[in-house]
Amino acid sequence: MKTSVATQELLVTGDPAPVEWVNRDSDAKIALLCEHAGRAIPQKLGDLGVSEEVQASHRGWDIGAEAVARQLADRLRAPLILQRYSRLVIDCNRPIDAPDSIPPNSFGEQIPANLNLTAADRAARQREIMAPLNGAIEHMLDRAPRVLAVSIHSFAAQVDGETRPWHAGFLTRVDPTTGQAAIDHISALRPELHMALNQPYQIDSESDWFIPRFAEPRGLAHSLVEIRNDLIRDAKGVEDWAQLLSEAFTRILETKT
Repeated sequence: MKTSVATQELLVTGDPAPVEWVNRDSDAKIALLCEHAGRAIPQKLGDLGVSEEVQASHRGWDIGAEAVARQLADRLRAPLILQRYSRLVIDCNRPIDAPDSIPPNSFGEQIPANLNLTAADRAARQREIMAPLNGAIEHMLDRAPRVLAVSIHSFAAQVDGETRPWHAGFLTRVDPTTGQAAIDHISALRPELHMALNQPYQIDSESDWFIPRFAEPRGLAHSLVEIRNDLIRDAKGVEDWAQLLSEAFTRILETKT
């Protein structure tokens, strides 16, 4: 027998919509996504029981990623989807059954509002935040014949005392060619930058969503881009990385059209 989950409303008047579009009607061959662009928290959840410092840190969102994604969309005239809610509310690049989909802790910081959640609590976040994002991604990929899908993220330079030496990483599981081509192009322009495939993270079905769920099944060339967040905290850094990525992905698109 199936057990029904009572429907309850999470988002109320004054809460932002979970999805923001940029260049929604673009037919560009590249589609852009930024799942951790925002740090909004639904009013009903208060501050999740964590400080402003935690909310504003890499625990709460991908610092600088939205700004890079917006400039990249502008330069490529490409469609971009931004997800507005903090990854502490629900991480929209995780399968809904992943342990950190609604994280009880993040990099050692407990998230009190995420403890002892009911099935209805979880369903509300999935239904009102993640489901609209998934629908938007489907629409973006269906609207025009895309050939390249790119998700923009950022990462902390240090975690748990460990220094991460990369300036950027290009993540994939079945399409290393795209990420390597981006690395090769950027390295030719900026040889001092340290970049790598599948660093500081790796893609897998248990902990990732966009690439396994959307890019791979459609056979799209793809990469999840991770930029070290200390490099994109100001306007100059954002502009620099948007320019490097736009040139790299333009070159990649030229080989596929």
